[in-house]
Parts: sequence; C-alpha cells; structure tokens
Amino acid sequence: MNSSTRPAATTAILVVDMQNDNLHPDGAFASSGAADHAASQNVVVNVRAVLDAARAVGSPVFHNRIVVYPQRPVGGDNAPIFRMLGPESLKMGTWGAEIVDGLDVRDDEIVLERNRMSAFNGTGLDLMLRNLGITDVIVVGVWTNMAVEHTVRDAADHGYRVAIVSDATSSINEDWQRAALSYALTNIATITDTASVVEALR
Repeated sequence: MNSSTRPAATTAILVVDMQNDNLHPDGAFASSGAADHAASQNVVVNVRAVLDAARAVGSPVFHNRIVVYPQRPVGGDNAPIFRMLGPESLKMGTWGAEIVDGLDVRDDEIVLERNRMSAFNGTGLDLMLRNLGITDVIVVGVWTNMAVEHTVRDAADHGYRVAIVSDATSSINEDWQRAALSYALTNIATITDTASVVEALR
C-alpha cells in the first residue's frame, strides 16, 4: 500500500486489544513487560493520533477486544497462548477487559469481541469491511507478535492491503517487537509509523 494514497472512504482502522490487562501498569500482564513496552512505544498516544486522523476524515474505526467468558472455558487450551488467558484476566465485565482510557470509543465505532488471536476469527469483521467497500486496513494495537500479527496476516489473506503502524503497536519487549516488524511481517504488510499515517489520511 502506498502510504501517500489512502482514500478515507475505503480505508479502515483496526484497533487490536488495547485493553487494561494487556498494557496498563496495573493490568494482569504487566509483569510480562507488556506495560513497560507499551509505555516506551507511547502506544496509547500514538494510537489516539491515528484515531484522531481517521475520525477527522471519516474513515471507519473498528475496536477489537479479546475476552474471557466467565460462564464456561470456551476459549480452549489447545495452545499456550490460550492457556495464558483467564480465568480472571481479560474477563468480560471487568476493568481488565475494558479498553484503556484515552481512546474514547465513539458512538459510530464498532467494538468487536472474540476469544481467538485474529480480529477476523470469530467476528463479522470481514463482512462489515466488505459492506463498507473497504480495500485498505491500518492496524494498531497490542501485542505486535501475537494478536496484531495474526490480524495483519488474516487481513492480507482476505484480500485487503494492510499497513501496520510500528510506533502505534507494542509487545512484551523490544525483541518481540523487532522480530514481528523486521522479519515476520515484511512480506505481508507495509510497515509505517504514526506520523506517516496521519499525513496520508489527511
């Protein structure tokens, strides 16, 4: 995707898992290094800058939350990542599962909930994007090497042109961030930054 051409009407912002447990200093996964890395990336401020630019030109915004349902262990334990979740972390209805302060979800923005890694898996996201005529998606959020990476790959497989915003994403440390952005995703998406996205959306 050419960073200089992102028509507002056909570009959507996908915000992945910007939840208290995932990046807040008091969140369930703070001890993993996630909170520190999010702070070093200034990720909340940078995501907000991308959102402000998108909102100003009318690009649709989709917030995604990974959640644990307290009624039954429907998230499964088939992979280590799923065994990390719950029973209290990211639990529906708790502070930890809520979107962090500062992003201020608007009434015209969709919030999708799921219990898999990709924002496309278990949600109606693809259908919604197609109904809006979206061809390009810009992905921001946490964690870059997990849910963000899964979302980027799925977006490409679904036929969208994808950009991932390097400083509006974070992981558990810089090594994981670098591995995702410098190796894993280089043939999947355009790697860009907040300033470039803000300028392109204008």
